[in-house]
Amino acid sequence: MAHLDRVFRSNLKLRHLQLVVALDEFRHLGRTAEFLAVSQPAVSRMLSEIEAMLGLALFERSSRGTEPTEAGEPVVRFARGVLAQYQRTRDEIDAAASGAAGKTRVGSMAVAVPVLLADAVARLKAVSPRATVLVEEGDLTHLLPKLRLGELDFFVGRLEPGYAAPDLATETLYEEPMVAVAAVSSAIARMRRPTWPDVAALPCVMPPPWASLRVKLEQQFHRHGVEPSADLMETSSYLAVLTLVGQRGAVGFLARSAAQRFEHQGLCRILGITLDLQVPPVGIITLREARLSASSRQLLQCLRDTAAALRRSWRPSPRSSRKARPAPAPR
Repeated sequence: MAHLDRVFRSNLKLRHLQLVVALDEFRHLGRTAEFLAVSQPAVSRMLSEIEAMLGLALFERSSRGTEPTEAGEPVVRFARGVLAQYQRTRDEIDAAASGAAGKTRVGSMAVAVPVLLADAVARLKAVSPRATVLVEEGDLTHLLPKLRLGELDFFVGRLEPGYAAPDLATETLYEEPMVAVAAVSSAIARMRRPTWPDVAALPCVMPPPWASLRVKLEQQFHRHGVEPSADLMETSSYLAVLTLVGQRGAVGFLARSAAQRFEHQGLCRILGITLDLQVPPVGIITLREARLSASSRQLLQCLRDTAAALRRSWRPSPRSSRKARPAPAPR
């Protein structure tokens, strides 16, 4: 244990950590060498040097590539965490020297990008034009490990209950229902009240099989006595949904606020069909013990302000929410 402690404190250098992370990322000596701009023998020598220092085999080599060993996996996590903190510290120093407002790394699900995150970034840029926002889109399975390693500052998207954990702090922003969309020029878009058989007769863009929303959407079809379309495409990307809806005459499913924004831009038409879905709210996830930069805290507040504005825009006016009074009975 003392030997490992000495190696981690004194012997490991930044280039060693970069190599470990690159090998884990590419799982191939040749591609790692290309990324680091060194020769493949140099990568092999450096890896052997790290393993000799630690007295551990960190990667298994085979004709198929490299794979972290049981001992290598915690070293990879350590290297990712150190490099993420190094990058954050470097960005903060650069920002202080240049007068910029810093850099924020956000992990986002597609549901939050077109409206919530885009409008929040616009708010941030209005007060801090030189602030930089890096957005990495994905799902919780992909993004939460990056959040825990410090490669992301926070996450914004649907707060799936299955991912709750003691080290994570969650903040609900608003409820976000789903709607069905089609191409503006499609026949189904011109229907006032399309039916589920109408939807099932067309190509369909659905979330991937592993997404919780997929099962719920399939249940909608079955509840109305029809099978989902056999002409099926799968994606969690809103850009892909819009592209396939436009080019293939398909029906897709988007969060309501995003669909309304896209409809206003002439990219799709929201169908007059009800989706009776229970979906998690949209919100923010942060690490409880994380110390966020001023730029990250500023963007978080912009997200809260944007969410509040969205909630106000969705609230019915007092006039429209009043129930019509019944006509007086004839005497």
